[in-house]
Amino acid sequence: MRWQDQLKGDPIPWLLEPEPAGVRYLALRDLLDRPPEDPELGAAQQAAHRDGPIAVFLASMDPAGFWVEPGPGYNRKYRSTIWSVIALAQLGASPALDDRVARACAYLMDHSLAPGGQFSMSGTPGGTVDCLQGNLCWALLELGCEDPRLAGAFEWMARTTTGEGIAPAEERDAPARYYAGKCGPGFACGANNKLPCAWGAVKVMLAFGRLPSARQTPLFQRAIQAGVDFLLGTDPATAGYPTGYTDKPSGNWWKFGFPVFYVTDLLQNAEALVSLGYAKDPRLASALGLIRDKQDDSGRWSLEYDYAGKTWGDYGLKKQPNKWVTWRAVRVLKRAG
Repeated sequence: MRWQDQLKGDPIPWLLEPEPAGVRYLALRDLLDRPPEDPELGAAQQAAHRDGPIAVFLASMDPAGFWVEPGPGYNRKYRSTIWSVIALAQLGASPALDDRVARACAYLMDHSLAPGGQFSMSGTPGGTVDCLQGNLCWALLELGCEDPRLAGAFEWMARTTTGEGIAPAEERDAPARYYAGKCGPGFACGANNKLPCAWGAVKVMLAFGRLPSARQTPLFQRAIQAGVDFLLGTDPATAGYPTGYTDKPSGNWWKFGFPVFYVTDLLQNAEALVSLGYAKDPRLASALGLIRDKQDDSGRWSLEYDYAGKTWGDYGLKKQPNKWVTWRAVRVLKRAG
């Protein structure tokens, strides 16, 4: 069966329209597999940087490489440095086309990464959490960051997943320990009442899925296995993961959006697991079926979770067919198919 047979209609011509600038580039790259030297792909990539949300983000950046205010860049959500770098990676920004992308990555590494490899809300180790660590490790790889300190960030992320060499938070004199947010192995998070957080696990696995296999050390492979076991330990379609302060999963799991920050959706869970090679795993089948079921008769998906007025750029109207979300969904089904 062709992967296209999963679609109720053909959204590709719609995704290849020139507006909004950016989707055409991503569709050519990911859905039609155009090679980097393809002139049509190159023209679409240039248009994305010149006319699309990438241009809006970069025009809003301080020349030094930060957004809103200098420092770690967590506040204010979702316009400051951390969120802008995550969004630029999702939009397909390239340092080869605009050196401001590399400048932003360098600023983030200098101001948001603590000496122990923790990406942090405060710039100190205590401000680290899985969702932030995974998001930024993924984003920086996606943006072509070659800073050697990024290896230490992956090392911290892997060790805090497996628990290898990390002391309990109470051992304050230990060379490496957990903290109030990232409080234990297996994605334990203070924001989830110290239970494993699936939103954080998805971000961490997304980052490991972006890491080339040649760089996946035995430690990283153990961390990946722990993450896969957790995410597939329940049917992802049910999102039946531990909830620290409620008796049911967040409804946001089933609201597909763009861009995606720390709130996670079922589609991103599938993105992470597919990137790690689990597309054919029968435990993912129900989730992929749910994704297919959310398309309309034209093979389009709607924007259900948005950041309208909260971040840079405009990504469409809520509850309407959306090119960014459709690109995400079709890309997952293509890889799975």
